[in-house]
Amino acid sequence: MNMTEIISHIYQDNEGHWVTQSNEDHSVGVARLASQFAGEFGMSKWGKVLGLLHDKGKETDAFQQYIKKESGYAPDIKICGKHHHAYVGGILAQKYYGKSSYNLFVNQIVSHHTGLHDSDEIKEIINQEIPSEVNIYHTKEKLNRPEFKIQENDFHHLARMLFSCLVDADFLDTEAFMDRESYTLRQNKEALNNLLPLLENKLKDLKTKADSSEINIIRNQIQQQCLKMADTPTGFYSLTVPTGGGKTLSSLVWAIKHAIKNGQKRVIIAIPYTSIIVQTASVLRSIFGEENVLEHHSCVDPEQIKDEKLKEKMKLATENWDYPIIVTTNVQLFVSMFSNKPSACRKLHNIVNSVIILDEVQTLPTDYLQPIVDSLKTYNKLFNVSFLFTTASQPVLSGLIEGCNPKAAFNGIDHITEIIPDDFKLHDKLRRVKLSINNEGKTYDELAEMLSQHKKVLCIVNTRRDAKEIYERLPQEGITLHLSKMMCPDHISETIKAIKTALKDNKNEIIRVVSTQLIEAGVDIDFPFVFRQEAGLDSVLQAAGRCNREGKNGLSTTYVFSLSKEHNLTKGDIQAANSARLSLGNDHDWFAPETMTSFFKQLYCRKESFDKKDIRHYLYYPTNNLSFQTAAKEFQLIEDDGVNVVVCWKNSIDLVQQLLVNGPSYMLMKKLSKYMVNINKIDFKTLADMGVVSEKKEGLFVVDYKQQYDEHIGLRTDNNWANEILIQ
Repeated sequence: MNMTEIISHIYQDNEGHWVTQSNEDHSVGVARLASQFAGEFGMSKWGKVLGLLHDKGKETDAFQQYIKKESGYAPDIKICGKHHHAYVGGILAQKYYGKSSYNLFVNQIVSHHTGLHDSDEIKEIINQEIPSEVNIYHTKEKLNRPEFKIQENDFHHLARMLFSCLVDADFLDTEAFMDRESYTLRQNKEALNNLLPLLENKLKDLKTKADSSEINIIRNQIQQQCLKMADTPTGFYSLTVPTGGGKTLSSLVWAIKHAIKNGQKRVIIAIPYTSIIVQTASVLRSIFGEENVLEHHSCVDPEQIKDEKLKEKMKLATENWDYPIIVTTNVQLFVSMFSNKPSACRKLHNIVNSVIILDEVQTLPTDYLQPIVDSLKTYNKLFNVSFLFTTASQPVLSGLIEGCNPKAAFNGIDHITEIIPDDFKLHDKLRRVKLSINNEGKTYDELAEMLSQHKKVLCIVNTRRDAKEIYERLPQEGITLHLSKMMCPDHISETIKAIKTALKDNKNEIIRVVSTQLIEAGVDIDFPFVFRQEAGLDSVLQAAGRCNREGKNGLSTTYVFSLSKEHNLTKGDIQAANSARLSLGNDHDWFAPETMTSFFKQLYCRKESFDKKDIRHYLYYPTNNLSFQTAAKEFQLIEDDGVNVVVCWKNSIDLVQQLLVNGPSYMLMKKLSKYMVNINKIDFKTLADMGVVSEKKEGLFVVDYKQQYDEHIGLRTDNNWANEILIQ
């Protein structure tokens, strides 16, 4: 071991020898990787500079003393001065590349451990002297200007992308030295062109086994059209297919063929609900093998993978998305795009040169729609990303649409190419349902009586309380089930499986289900009758998609009902969406695409803002004063107003005990997340006052009173229904 060299990393091996990585070796290694990553969007030299300068501060005496002390090599050494090192590289970046480098070099280097700062903070951080022992010499790179034109709303994404290149390169080079086994596990991933034959074989097999029914013929036509339209340049595309048309596999075959044609490396499928993600990921693993599909969301079950090495490989892949096929949530995708944290931004450079399928795109939150759509435009223009919007209820995402005031205008995508031509008339060919709308308010008892008249029926309502109250009024005969997010994810998953199993068994004469919206989009279930509480047209048609999916019952009926005023909780977004639907009148073909377009225009014109938190203000103007940290804090697709509590379900309490004894770990927290329920603060206070919830560890709340968690409805509270959380 050469202790005269400047140390970047140090560890003691199994034989007791001290092993070091020099700061020069680390900087060159990071520069090589960051250059490679940034080269994917034409800025390799920019990545190189970031790598070479990011750890110059480790040359200070204080840092060298710090790393020797903290590693245990010299535990008694005295640290003289500040050991924080990132600011030094930031100062040098400004010295060599000028003030214009603030948001493309300086912020990234200064923030590579802490997260991107607001620009005014950076000015304070680099207003320091460089310690005299630091070698300030740097061979200035002649930087090429990017080939793409950078506009005001692009700049923050470019800055964040360079940050991603640096932090992932830093993590990977460090891991290669400190943890070679983990680094090796990341290697040897399949290319998309090797996975395509697996999908083609699956489609051939399905076609061979399928009968010659009209719906199977139509599904095959949709697949063939997707294959035909895959040979197109990068851009924005939509796949509007009624429920039951097989859009999951059709969209995938388009995405993989399109990616191969355009030199794109991966397919990312972003889905709004975890229940659909689990279902979709399961289908994809059966086609491509579990080693080629990364499932990344808060409720993923680590136990579904039995091979320990593969399990660890998947865990590592969630850090930076270096995988051929990724299934994730809208929240994970978009929050990462607007984050300032190294852990969230690390994956961004692997979105470059990819195809993103936005499934059930109508669920994109309108309060954030403008910054989200702007980000899609930037990723397409700067980073060679194609987008496919898939749904049965296509929203309006193109053109200019005014809201309820001049400041509420929505500036959409210039052009979106629909894969399915109008002359396919899928909404006519796949018509299996009619709507029956009754605006007369029903009490819980009246609605329960109506549902009882049907042996097999699904009822979808807007709130958790409504689902509970209606379920408890149904006769407990046959198979009667409840679904809401008062149930933990594992309980929800088991209940959905139970519903699917029950529907496949013709011996089950009575199957009645009351659910919140979590079941209405993308869950493959099929009831002869569906009841849907009044809501927006998109939600109503999604519910209708759970009715007569296979067309075996001729023309079935989906009933749209209202609850009486004392029970009606429609407010906020649900109220606005329902109002937009009602404004259309009744003289419509509700399933026609043009009706859906009219609905979304009516909905948008009621909006006061498509950028509720003013994200663009923090990130767009001016480019030398970007507020990354503030914007990330404000960009919350799920408002964090609730409290997560662990409930008594299966072995959840045993897992809590393991955590208390051994401390938290990635795998343990993943397992525990399956047994958590998010409740509002009033419900939480009620449970606390009842003495049934306790804080076992800071931030870890457990409802350890078994009777408080019901095997049918989930977590019970005595909170007044008027304070209920609307399910999104």
